[in-house]
Amino acid sequence: MKAIATRRSERVVEGFLAAAAFVAGAAVLAVLAFLVVLSLPVFTGATDVMSWEWRPFHGHYGILPMVVGSLLVAVGAVVIAVPVGVLITAFVHGLGPPPLARVVLGVVRLMTGVPTIVYAFVSAIVLAPLLRDAFRYGSGYCLLTAVLVLSVLVLPTVVLLLHARWQAVGERLHMTCAALGMTRAQAVFRVLLPVSRRGLLVVTTFAFARAVGDTMIALLLSGNAPQVPDGPLDALRTLTAHVALVHSTDTQAAAYTSIFAAGLILLLMTAGLSLAARGLARASAEEATGAPPR
Repeated sequence: MKAIATRRSERVVEGFLAAAAFVAGAAVLAVLAFLVVLSLPVFTGATDVMSWEWRPFHGHYGILPMVVGSLLVAVGAVVIAVPVGVLITAFVHGLGPPPLARVVLGVVRLMTGVPTIVYAFVSAIVLAPLLRDAFRYGSGYCLLTAVLVLSVLVLPTVVLLLHARWQAVGERLHMTCAALGMTRAQAVFRVLLPVSRRGLLVVTTFAFARAVGDTMIALLLSGNAPQVPDGPLDALRTLTAHVALVHSTDTQAAAYTSIFAAGLILLLMTAGLSLAARGLARASAEEATGAPPR
């Protein structure tokens, strides 16, 4: 009787999980359909959203500068956060004293609970004026400011995901490296890091998706100029900031159509990154367990 009750409980739990998965999938498809329908003027040529000029008072609604802005900000944040995250993870996994390593890992975990608006607000008060005074150019609200703060935002994602990956593969490699007489630095950078190269790609993909989807940091720190920046000290606007700005100012004009196109691009971009990360994660898990790739 106890075994029967256990099986029934398991079936109930499986049913709830299947229902939750179905609802989540249906919600994503509904959002996708909603954005596609409301973005139809873009594909029918009714508006010139897919162009390089944003001058709504003159009938130009191009969002391509915002697409470029989102990519520049996300790529810049990943270029900074991933190497720094690798070094912090290496410090945690043997390069640093264990007590200090635990403190560092605890601080990184604490960073995941800091609201994005806190990073943005503090940086607007401290970092932006600092960069403006240091370079004596622009307002300080620019590509460089947004990239630096976004790299701090995605750093915990890099460290914690890579830390979990190294924990999975490090146990079976630790004794081998010790038997070969390797130092801790050699074990990390010559063995652990190359073995987890696919895991590092997964981490990079998730970090990029996290950076490209942020709104508050881009909104408060990038300068919100609808242009392709000529340099790191120039202002720009991202897709997420564009959606927030247009939606908060005008919901009737033709410019409003552009936010649905922006949302569709963001959804397709993040969905593609998620699928890529899922494939890489599966291959990475198989590599860690020694299973042949499927």
